[in-house]
Amino acid sequence: MSAGAEADGAGADTLYVRFLLTPAREADLPRLLDLLGAFTPQVEALPPDAALVDVRGARRYFRRGAAELAALIRVRALALYGVECAIGAGPGPMLARMAARGARPGTTRVVPEGPDGVREFLAERSVGELPGIGRATARTLCEYGLDSLGKVGAAPLSTLQRLVGARAGRELGEKARGIDRARVTPNAAARSLAVERPFSRDELDPFRHRRALLSGAGELGARMRDEGQVCRTLTLTVRYADRSTTVRTRTLPEPTAHSTALTEAAYRMYEALGLQRARVRAVSLRAEGIGPAEGAAHQLTFDPVDERARRIEEVADRAREKFGPGAIVPGTLAA
Repeated sequence: MSAGAEADGAGADTLYVRFLLTPAREADLPRLLDLLGAFTPQVEALPPDAALVDVRGARRYFRRGAAELAALIRVRALALYGVECAIGAGPGPMLARMAARGARPGTTRVVPEGPDGVREFLAERSVGELPGIGRATARTLCEYGLDSLGKVGAAPLSTLQRLVGARAGRELGEKARGIDRARVTPNAAARSLAVERPFSRDELDPFRHRRALLSGAGELGARMRDEGQVCRTLTLTVRYADRSTTVRTRTLPEPTAHSTALTEAAYRMYEALGLQRARVRAVSLRAEGIGPAEGAAHQLTFDPVDERARRIEEVADRAREKFGPGAIVPGTLAA
């Protein structure tokens, strides 16, 4: 059986379920996790739109293979919530994630069974596809001719440790041979809010990228203030014309819903990417670690500019509540 073909998944213990949620529907993730919980309590939420599911017990209980369970999950998600999903199935979380990358919407991609099947699945894949491998590490490995997982898995341990370090080299060699020591860790979905700003065409202009970030950060801040919430981290996702993405996350100095602070954090992450005439299709921002504003600590400041910005923000919020979300916008966005 070729890698990625859908079979019964008899040897697969783990599903990686990616729900095709728009940013506006990411709040549906907890309900979708409850759907997964009807099959097994071993569900690990991966906000904003995915989950890992340990189906070892479910396979025995329902007397179905992993692919059959995945088909039931897809049907129920679509019928009950109108949400399509793509699923990867494998003997562990790492391989399930990798299988899901090639799964089309409405399909399950299964890693072939047995050591030979896993080796075949990994052999020709680029090192950059291995979860946890950053661009710098992938570039270093490629410079030494280790551009596929098959080559990395066959390389001497001493070579890998010399290139990336003792511990990292050992883990890299194991993962390239399909050895995955990770396990599904049941948890609850952390609440998050997200906004997306797609462009009408692939956009190269950094000014328009920043303008979209300003708009998105403003909307996130307004939504959180309206609900009396603050966030601890902000995640930026840049989607390119070739459908690849870059994701960056920043922990904020203090929990906040202040649009100016969110905008500054978004700008810093964007600038750190160093994009050179990148064809950007969309940018999105996600506020994570959301909690009540009432219990959040706020560092006092004697900066009159910051205090004035916060007072203006309060006035703008009252105007939007009375006249609608477009009543007051930054001058840059009004142009």
